[in-house]
Amino acid sequence: MINFSSFTLDNGLQVFVHEDHTTPQVAFNLLYNVGSKDEVENKTGFAHLFEHLMFGGSKNIPSFDEPLQKVGGENNAFTAPDITNYYITLPAVNLETAFWLESDRMLSLSFDQKVLDIQKKVVIEEFKQRYLNQPYGEAWLKLRPLAYKVHPYKWATIGKDVSHIENATMDDVKEFFFKFYRPNNAVLVVAGPVKEETVKYLADKWFGPIPSGEDYVRNLPTEPLQKGKRTDVIESDVPSDAIYKVYHMPGRSDSRYHDADLISDVLGRGKSSRLYERLVKDKKYFFELNAYVTGSVDPGLLVVAGKTPNGISLEQAENAIDAVVYDLAENGVGENELEKVKNKAEASLVFGEVELLNRAMSIAIGANLGNPNLVNEETGMIRNVTTDSFNDMAKTVLQESNASTLLYKKKNNQ
Repeated sequence: MINFSSFTLDNGLQVFVHEDHTTPQVAFNLLYNVGSKDEVENKTGFAHLFEHLMFGGSKNIPSFDEPLQKVGGENNAFTAPDITNYYITLPAVNLETAFWLESDRMLSLSFDQKVLDIQKKVVIEEFKQRYLNQPYGEAWLKLRPLAYKVHPYKWATIGKDVSHIENATMDDVKEFFFKFYRPNNAVLVVAGPVKEETVKYLADKWFGPIPSGEDYVRNLPTEPLQKGKRTDVIESDVPSDAIYKVYHMPGRSDSRYHDADLISDVLGRGKSSRLYERLVKDKKYFFELNAYVTGSVDPGLLVVAGKTPNGISLEQAENAIDAVVYDLAENGVGENELEKVKNKAEASLVFGEVELLNRAMSIAIGANLGNPNLVNEETGMIRNVTTDSFNDMAKTVLQESNASTLLYKKKNNQ
């Protein structure tokens, strides 16, 4: 059981406190309820650009990293389709440094044109290196618009096109910041050897004066039901052929989410999974093959991805995957196999929460979903999956008409 208390500042900032006096370190996790799905279609990549800009200096602090390093702290961040998350770990005696740093950049960035120009170049270079010039880097740039036709999950967090970042102006940046980087659009979790009254005092002192923004209400288009298989083919300079096959599935807040998540485990989690046993170990159609879910807040994707050795055609590979998937959809899973994957999933969750920072993140993510206690309830949700609910979900999700397939062909592969 992960215990925590909570309070909300007058400006709307939700604050959660998780006391753990077994460590001298504090985890300071600040989650903003903004991701790439909140961008405008002709101005994508902004949420990720902001992650970079947040380290480029704020109103009163020109360098974010330097004062943190002086007190033994570390920090990082990540951008996702649904959220942007910033986190700091540092000795508990220096907790106020984290409040000082994070509150100043929530108050206002420096909005320095030179910083914007530098970070635009950094992000553009990242786009080119990680997505355009790296083997298989384009996979999700192609997969997302193949699977999604309406919902903004159809573009990756890096953005749809480099030009969107190249054309970003300071006015665009200011508009995005003051719309989304407000206290009433954020969740703060402080975990470690701390007391609620200390955290409340520091939160009031540093975050309390920051004005709230207008309440952001999402009105995103709903992705229509897919009614036919979709396929795209890329010929690229890659080491081997690859296949990516995705199926639409329920979102993170749906009561059926864990059924779909466990389907991916039965199919492709670990060396005892069906896909690995049959297609890697036995038939040797793949040398790498797994399955996972995107874990999106809105309806997401169950992904099967693998790479094939020379001599195995992509047609053979896809047919082999389809046969394993069809078998699960038609014949379902038995009690023993389901129990095995449930135990693995539970163990993975419990093991993950050993880390203080992971606990802080889990509380923040749950709070953003409307249920901060999700961190304590999730193992029970996994435990509540039955063979009937699992098999019903398998029949629904694993339909060929619900699938989008990206085939990566190695150039000059005969």
